[in-house]
Amino acid sequence: MAQQKRLRNLAQNLKDKASVIAAVLSPKRHVSSVRVHVLRATTHALTAPPSEETIAAVLAVGEGSHRHPRACIDALMDRLHHTRSATVALKCLFTLHNVVVKGPFTLKDQLSCYPSYGGHNFLNLSTFRDDSDVESVELSSWVRWYAGVLEQSLTVSRVLGYYLNASSETQERKKILVSNASNADLLYKVEALVGFVEQISHVPDSLHLQRNELVYEVVRLVGENYRSVQVEILLRVDELGERMEDFEVGELNELVGYLGRLEESLEKLILLFVNRRRNNGFWDLVEKTKEKGMAKKKEIEGKWLTVVVNAGAAELPRSTNPFLDPGQLSPVPRIDFATVR
Repeated sequence: MAQQKRLRNLAQNLKDKASVIAAVLSPKRHVSSVRVHVLRATTHALTAPPSEETIAAVLAVGEGSHRHPRACIDALMDRLHHTRSATVALKCLFTLHNVVVKGPFTLKDQLSCYPSYGGHNFLNLSTFRDDSDVESVELSSWVRWYAGVLEQSLTVSRVLGYYLNASSETQERKKILVSNASNADLLYKVEALVGFVEQISHVPDSLHLQRNELVYEVVRLVGENYRSVQVEILLRVDELGERMEDFEVGELNELVGYLGRLEESLEKLILLFVNRRRNNGFWDLVEKTKEKGMAKKKEIEGKWLTVVVNAGAAELPRSTNPFLDPGQLSPVPRIDFATVR
């Protein structure tokens, strides 16, 4: 088994080198250099993630000719969709994630347009599986999870109107935008943000693979997104909590439901980010706002019940007994069952 793995690794290394040589010799010069950078960032070697220098070389493509950004995203997607290697797929996703987090606008723009070709699940990796060995099968579940996280990250960015981790909006500016937003808009964005947290919490059970340096770096980058999402949720939940006295029951149901879903994700998030600092203030606000919303909902429903009961009493049929005053209810005669024959 070990001998087969060594031979497979050797064959994959040779394949990587042959791909680079073929890209260098390509007559399409503007595409050639781009493909070389992409291939060097997405090798079959599992020992380590792409180096900072390799990622920087890919991101620098966005600063060149207007044709380079499109060629770069196309090369990454082509590599991602044609590989059968979980390692290569994970490196492609890691490189795309770096484009989203710290790439130039030209690259982000090309990536954000790409979903139009394939809909919501534009990375199309929901059935990805590498059966090379047990480790590759386990790593495949991380590829599927990471693709879902990246897709959800781009969805949230479109909903918010700016990219997570890379927003030019200051915190004060965000507070102003949130305070001026309608309840419907705030709830809509909270729903999208909660969906992102839920996707992160669907992490594979093979958490021991975080010992792998590539998986560790993937989780670190996702953790940065998670912290940014916490800030976005915190701003909106705090604002919604201030407005709660004027909420309708439908709005309360939405908010309490979203916060409940958020709390259900907590256990898996703790396991995933076990060695990272937990934001207790965030979770305390979520719990308090949820309890406040449930109490407000109960209060409104209690008032409804009172109104219904009073309305029912007011509509009781009036007696036509001429011996009673107008509006006086007719007494119900007492029946003595002992005298009934």
